[in-house]
Amino acid sequence: MPVILRFKGYQFFFYSNEGDPRESAHIHVRGSDGEAKFWLTPDVLLARNDGFNARELKELVGVVEENHKMLMEAWNDYFR
Repeated sequence: MPVILRFKGYQFFFYSNEGDPRESAHIHVRGSDGEAKFWLTPDVLLARNDGFNARELKELVGVVEENHKMLMEAWNDYFR
């Protein structure tokens, strides 16, 4: 489970085995209140939420959008 980014107690990561066939690029986010999954392509989009409230999700979407390039590069480097 490579952690790509840490922000305010949240971990942004992907699982080493992302399925067969592999799903499109996405990032998982875990915090003390829950876990969410965001698609990275074609646009940042919430795929799943388990426990975060609307305020937290808004902040997390912003972090993913601000770090989109770096997250995509990490995904491509890891899964190539």
